[in-house]
Amino acid sequence: MHGNVWEWCQDWDSEYPSVSVTDPTGPKNGSSRVIRGGSWLNGAQFCRSANRDAGVPESRSYYLGVRVLRGQ
Repeated sequence: MHGNVWEWCQDWDSEYPSVSVTDPTGPKNGSSRVIRGGSWLNGAQFCRSANRDAGVPESRSYYLGVRVLRGQ
């Protein structure tokens, strides 16, 4: 899935905590949401889950997308 489109995430963008944490969720609100994974527009070194950026939720682009999940 990496390298197809940047994946919008639910988390609001912020700096990572200075202490070690597992699965940080970020602040409760903000102006930019996290996007992850890189897109076909990026080089291979950027197409990984750890690659993180942010964008305003109203953004639309051919290199941004979502991953649809189905609960059980």
